[in-house]
Amino acid sequence: MARYRPAQGETARVQVWDLPIRLFHWTLVVLLAFSWWSGEQHDMERHRLSGYAILALVVFRVLWGFVGGRTARFAHFVRGPRAALAYVRSMRGARGPSAPGHNPIGGWSVLLMLALVAGMVGAGVFAVDVDGLESGPLADFVSFEQGRAAASVHHFLFNLLLAAIALHVAAIAFYRLWLRYDLVSPMLHGRSDRHRDEGPLGAAWWKAVLALAMAVACATAVARGFRF
Repeated sequence: MARYRPAQGETARVQVWDLPIRLFHWTLVVLLAFSWWSGEQHDMERHRLSGYAILALVVFRVLWGFVGGRTARFAHFVRGPRAALAYVRSMRGARGPSAPGHNPIGGWSVLLMLALVAGMVGAGVFAVDVDGLESGPLADFVSFEQGRAAASVHHFLFNLLLAAIALHVAAIAFYRLWLRYDLVSPMLHGRSDRHRDEGPLGAAWWKAVLALAMAVACATAVARGFRF
């Protein structure tokens, strides 16, 4: 397999990721790690708080997928199977697609990760522990047996998420070591010299503030068990 080499004259140091996407990404990484640690320590109070924060992040990401910067929008990176196969074939040649943002395969991995995180948090808010002493904020809406089933789903989806994260890290390593393509640095500072310049991303700050406010309101409502 030939390694990725962008076409001559196509590249410039361009903005690839907007700030909200980068903050979302790294905050989610930290919170998932903290959720795992707090769960292992049986610190359920902090575990729940971390879960509420993750819920707010997921809601924000869904909203930002419709109103955010160009590369953050689902319409920009969610493609069908034909596009994914075409991308795989392009990797076998001398160059790959130089459009900024997620590639067609990466786009589906984003949806998978979001679905797993959303499902894990969704099950967690209904979960009940084996003694019935610790429970999610919406556990009162289900029976004890249903709460225990939600706890099982919560743990199962976390294990699936770990597998997805491992695959994600392996893909990053593959791009870095084999294709000589650094995916991490652009997610830190937002810029890359491996893509065509397609103009500003169009991420308006007021949209980010509004989306975040809606996400926090949603997470707060869940945390209170919809009791106001």
